[in-house]
Amino acid sequence: MTSPVVVGVDDSEESLRAVEWAAGEAERRRRPLQILHAFIWPLLGVPLGPAPGAPPEGGLRHAAERVLATALDRARAVAPGIEVTTSLPETEPATALLHDSHQAELLVVGSRGLGEIGGLLLGSVGARLATEAACPVVVVRGPFTPHGPVVVGIAGHDESEALLSFAFAYATRTANTVTLAHVGADGSAGPGRAVLPEHFLDRWQERYPAVAVVQESLAGHPGKALMRASSEASLLVVGSHHRHELSALVHGSVSQAVLHHATCPVAIIQVQQ
Repeated sequence: MTSPVVVGVDDSEESLRAVEWAAGEAERRRRPLQILHAFIWPLLGVPLGPAPGAPPEGGLRHAAERVLATALDRARAVAPGIEVTTSLPETEPATALLHDSHQAELLVVGSRGLGEIGGLLLGSVGARLATEAACPVVVVRGPFTPHGPVVVGIAGHDESEALLSFAFAYATRTANTVTLAHVGADGSAGPGRAVLPEHFLDRWQERYPAVAVVQESLAGHPGKALMRASSEASLLVVGSHHRHELSALVHGSVSQAVLHHATCPVAIIQVQQ
């Protein structure tokens, strides 16, 4: 069975941008796309049909079906040649997406609510997926461009394998360069200092000869420095060491910081500790 790219949608324009990004990536990966809209109302005992005297196309269930239909049309407009399916699980969004992450190649969501204090403290879908999903997660923020460097936030040599594998493969599919960006834990950076050893990078450039690589050492707070470095990027790739959102918030996770404020799509890759 071919693992799909799974995208979660609601009724927001942000989620439709996520559908566009996911459809393009599914096409590039030659994978099917699954569009998921979690339908929580049946669990709350809310009437699902139209109100008495209302048009038959009214009601919550028809509204949910329209969300999926709109997303399906948007996906087919971007990538008409891919296989697309839809699902309407009766549960809350994060639970549904985390369940599907075990069979998915990639999870994609929009950034709705991620920049708000309430979303940060109470737990947005994207923030929870970033720490608990079983596959890589991409959060799409605002308008995006397929052109621009793929910026990889490197904290250390030991975590770079999974991040580089994702970044180089994406850069190959989109004909973009890879920028390796490193910020020390204390915010210091030596001018011109290499991010990764040359012999280590040689192996990646042999595997992906068409991808040009740039190394940057950044100064300042890691999250803010990465956001500046990725201001014109097509994708920012970061690692997550935390398996729970509360842990990430308490420990000041860099992935959580960029997730809430980056101006380009952000890929979060789980890094084994």
